[in-house]
Amino acid sequence: MTIRRHFVDGPFGQVHYRTCGNPAAKARPLLCLHQSPKSSREFVTILPHLANQQTGEERYVIAVDSPGHGESDVPLAQADATVPNYARSAWAVVDALGLLDSAGTIDILGHHTGAKVATEMAWQRPGDVAGIVMVSALVLTSDEQAEFEHMFTEVPLDEAGTRFQGQWDAAIKHRGPGVTLEMLAASVAENNRAGDAYEWGHKAAFAYNAHFPDRVATLDHAITVLNPNDMLFELTPRVAPLLKNGRVVDYQDWGFGFMDVDPQGAAKAVLEAL
Repeated sequence: MTIRRHFVDGPFGQVHYRTCGNPAAKARPLLCLHQSPKSSREFVTILPHLANQQTGEERYVIAVDSPGHGESDVPLAQADATVPNYARSAWAVVDALGLLDSAGTIDILGHHTGAKVATEMAWQRPGDVAGIVMVSALVLTSDEQAEFEHMFTEVPLDEAGTRFQGQWDAAIKHRGPGVTLEMLAASVAENNRAGDAYEWGHKAAFAYNAHFPDRVATLDHAITVLNPNDMLFELTPRVAPLLKNGRVVDYQDWGFGFMDVDPQGAAKAVLEAL
């Protein structure tokens, strides 16, 4: 199934997105939101499985690059790189495609930072969102947040390539079962599309942590949190008591990169949750 790439004007420049499936499909469109500092590229392997549903029902799937990620324009100032603004940028794509005109609502799949953006999208326009699937949902103590912020502090460029060596070492350390070196190389390459702004997405997610528990707790939407066995596995279950209409489902056999390693199984889990 063909994946197509497009641009639309957004609040911070051009927004890049990928589409797959039939725009006239009867099932609700599914919007996919990536982690930081990645892009819609992380959904390329799973998109055809999400669009050609195993139930036999087609679905139109849209994967968006947040501002400063992938091929979307970088905001002019770091102050504009926020989860609420990422949500507004994603809504600009939804509105430009007229998705709500045909379906009334959309479903959302959000991965790590994308889970925060999905929460904010539903908080901004609750009547326009139906179901939400998150991959991990981080609720941190202040000490844990400080540790994560230190871990993801930007590294200045130098002739030794320290920034890139550190990213590669981290990718090797945290790669999930079945992830190949080629997959890791593609993932690390996405980290650096925004140049020195490559950590703005993590900073946006950490800043949003102050609002996330309260905002996710207000949502009446059906929410399923998929919890792969990655570095957030022990932390994600904390979100469960906050969900009015949701659940956390552990996936011990999945780790970082599971959508590339097991796209059919990952798509099945997402679609069944929706």
